[in-house]
Amino acid sequence: MSTARSMWSPLGEPVYRALWIAAVVSNVGSFMQEIGSAWLMTTIRPEPLMVSLLQTAAYLPFFVMAVPAGAFADVIDKRKLLMFGQLWMLLSSLALGILSIYNLITPWTLLALTLMLAVGGAITGPAWNAAIPELVPKEKLEPAIALGGVGYNAARGVGSALGGLAVAKLGAGPVFILNAISFVGVLVVFFFWKPEPKKLSKHPRERIVGAIKAGFRFVRHSPALKAVLIRSGSYGACTSAMWALLPLIAKEELHLDSMGYGALLAIFGAGTLLGAFILPRLRSAISLDQVTGFGKLLFAGSLIGISNAQNLVTASLFMIGAGVSWIVVNSMFSMGAQKASPAWVRARALAFHILVFLGTFAITSAIWGQVAAYTGLDIPLMIAAGLLVLSLFLAKPFPLGIAEVIDTTMSDHWSDPKFSSEPHPNHGPVLVTVEYIIDPNRLDEFTEAMTSLSIQRRRDGAFQWHLFCDVSSPQKQLETFFVESWAEHMRQHERVTVSDRLVEDKVNAFHVGTNPIVVRHLINSYIPAELLKEITVEEQEAN
Repeated sequence: MSTARSMWSPLGEPVYRALWIAAVVSNVGSFMQEIGSAWLMTTIRPEPLMVSLLQTAAYLPFFVMAVPAGAFADVIDKRKLLMFGQLWMLLSSLALGILSIYNLITPWTLLALTLMLAVGGAITGPAWNAAIPELVPKEKLEPAIALGGVGYNAARGVGSALGGLAVAKLGAGPVFILNAISFVGVLVVFFFWKPEPKKLSKHPRERIVGAIKAGFRFVRHSPALKAVLIRSGSYGACTSAMWALLPLIAKEELHLDSMGYGALLAIFGAGTLLGAFILPRLRSAISLDQVTGFGKLLFAGSLIGISNAQNLVTASLFMIGAGVSWIVVNSMFSMGAQKASPAWVRARALAFHILVFLGTFAITSAIWGQVAAYTGLDIPLMIAAGLLVLSLFLAKPFPLGIAEVIDTTMSDHWSDPKFSSEPHPNHGPVLVTVEYIIDPNRLDEFTEAMTSLSIQRRRDGAFQWHLFCDVSSPQKQLETFFVESWAEHMRQHERVTVSDRLVEDKVNAFHVGTNPIVVRHLINSYIPAELLKEITVEEQEAN
């Protein structure tokens, strides 16, 4: 299959194609809005801190809301959540446009409405990313992620150029109104999208608080996802220096107007398109970690070049390099997060990716603005370039490549436990014990294999895990783990993946007993008064 065909193959899926086109149109409007907001702030309050706070306002909601939004996306109907978020952004942009047209906008109003607009993005971000595997078959997932980046950054180029022109000719207010209109297409696609119904669980649906806790637990015990988060956070913290200060660099260092600033961002968008076509060739030649390292070095060099640029032409050359880096590195992070996350927790896992990347982006944008207020615009870019080079040393302790060998397909290989009468879903905690008979000469190997299994148990629901040895008979090994409720343990049965099964098979191969491995389920026999009352109420409602 050719590179071009591989890159564009997801567009053969009708719903993905309609959503991709609508998203490109919407993102064109969003980047027009970004140009309008940045240039409006440099006009009414041209201070480094205030201009950089626009980036903070645009990304802080992702830091605060991404994880709850991811939990909602995993627990409730993603389609409805996406429609609500798009409508929220439409109304926020419309309000910003009306206030601007009537000259009622102030620096703090601009920041507040930028924040409100970003709230809508935070609500929809995890659900949007988690919906991609539902729109394309598995073999098209990686090109679909890359193609999403191509569309986003093509929109950046077009939107930035149109935004600069529109702000110069019409002013910021009409640009904000155009952005509001751009959300209509996405709303229409989601309105008519009919996702395939999920496989119904036999157990009660997760509650939001429990779903958030499960998301935190998954991230804590997923080495592949933690590697993505640490690496993407370091990249976001360094690259935010350019985005936070670029409006002032364009105006004060390069002496550009809004059209020139838009052209600068359009050139960055062209760089991302170039990167999208280079990426498949890089992936076929070098590893995921090497691709990411190449991208980081390229952005570091671009930061140094931009800090020394004297005009639009020289700055544009380095913006192309920054654009190539941006699409290459972020595609690797997105792919790693997708591959590391099974379906049951995908939106929450992707929400953590959004939280870390855009959260560090928001926080460090304000920091770079404050540094620039004391040192000038060049020094922060030089510091960020140096830190970006140092971040290359994170590749060894936190390799991205481990996500590529994980198979997150649900395996359904756990059989349901036998019981005389099924416990109430909220009853717990539940103690699960697994008894193995092990060759004493292989205890060290067994213990090492159990380390991987312990991570899996904790990741999928256990809040405690232990391995005990019978002192009178060392070959008897007893694995124990606690789960907070019967419902949560039954969800564990639905969460095991093909990769999990391989780990379990490796552990089970150490069992040398004549009888099968013994698994027992013990539940707390004491029922607290609060739970007893809840059970009674539920039984009355059922009757």
